[in-house]
Amino acid sequence: MPYVHDTLERLRKSSPAQTEFYQAAEEVLECLRPLFQRSPHYLDHSIIERIVEPERQIMFRVCWTDDDGKVQVNKGYRVQFNSALGPYKGGLRFHPSVTSGTIKFLGFEQIFKNALTGLAIGGGKGGSDFNPKGKSDGEIMRFCQSFMNELYRHIGPTTDVPAGDIGVGAREIGYLYGQYKRLTGRYEGVLTGKGLNWGGSIGRKEATGYGAVYFAQNMLEARGESIEGKTCLVSGAGNVAIYTIEKLYELGAKPVTCSDSRGTVHDARGIDLELLKELKEVRRASLEEYLATHPEAEYIPANRYPEDGHAVWRFKADAAFPSATQNELTIADARALLDNGVTCISEGANMPSTAEAVDLFLEAKIAYGPGKAANAGGVATSQLEMAQNSSMEQWPLEKVDAKLKEIMANIHKQCADTAQEFGEPTNLVLGANIAGFRKVADAMIDQGVV
Repeated sequence: MPYVHDTLERLRKSSPAQTEFYQAAEEVLECLRPLFQRSPHYLDHSIIERIVEPERQIMFRVCWTDDDGKVQVNKGYRVQFNSALGPYKGGLRFHPSVTSGTIKFLGFEQIFKNALTGLAIGGGKGGSDFNPKGKSDGEIMRFCQSFMNELYRHIGPTTDVPAGDIGVGAREIGYLYGQYKRLTGRYEGVLTGKGLNWGGSIGRKEATGYGAVYFAQNMLEARGESIEGKTCLVSGAGNVAIYTIEKLYELGAKPVTCSDSRGTVHDARGIDLELLKELKEVRRASLEEYLATHPEAEYIPANRYPEDGHAVWRFKADAAFPSATQNELTIADARALLDNGVTCISEGANMPSTAEAVDLFLEAKIAYGPGKAANAGGVATSQLEMAQNSSMEQWPLEKVDAKLKEIMANIHKQCADTAQEFGEPTNLVLGANIAGFRKVADAMIDQGVV
């Protein structure tokens, strides 16, 4: 279909040097080919041309002073991609790798992820190339305040509601919210991921990891299997990875790996969850220190497989949970996973598998849950936080977790039913993209040309 090819070519010209954005757009558009053949009216309304262009892109300078009194300068971004279903919703990422292309790919994915939740939220994303690692609390506070000095003009509880992402946890959300309140004089639910004693939702920190496990559970149950007793590989050591590991233990599985930027821990007896939380949530230390408590575990430096992938995927297992960052799982990693017996993959990160790796998983017809479906638990619970803020309530963990479990089951059903409808019952990538797109596209058509 030349229509898809021509759209991608125009994107490359209008948005140069944004490789990750092209990757995300190509995956979605290629999956939509059978939909366009069946329902050409989407082409008549130019939905593709409209949906690949953000409604608004904001770029700004962020100046702040470090502890030595030197002025530092970073770039800030907020991409408000699509508001057909509700206010823009998506996290803020603080990491030196952040570019406008990173934010656009994340925002584009967020459109369809948010649509799959069934909640009234549109798609957006933001962040900065600021690196919180090694910075003092004072430096992080001053950066966050300067970042919010511009961002506050563009957000609001019914306009755009940012959350956290890589490099933005409860500390950063607190500093951002405090500055928003100072600038506007309003106390409202404009950010999610807030502290529990000032408007946050119980269960928000755990939601993305828990949700990825619930999605895997649904995929396995659809195949007549159970997650109980499964040996699992998990990448990352942040919130997503930690709470993926926690929920795996709750459901009777055994997670045996985790990783950070410096290396991978493999503990055949099962990852020591409490130690992992202490290292990463309290001490902010390297995973290498895991061996001081558990010398029988294995630590593999990150450069062990510099060209062929990552050590975290090189162990015998039944299921895998990529929970770190985009394109962390290469074609070599995918081959290693399949060779080592993995038959279920649920993505906790955003687009963690390269396009070639995804093709291999689909060809193998394993239970593969793409990030836009499998990691939607985080944004779903953010919307539940917005609902609690609106009613000035705080729900108990049991209620939040029950709603999260129901939402993830519904997302899986949408993806599976849509994949079945289009004749590819094992292809949840196709199912997720078509189901999410239809919901957004139909709303755009109903609302006219805006």
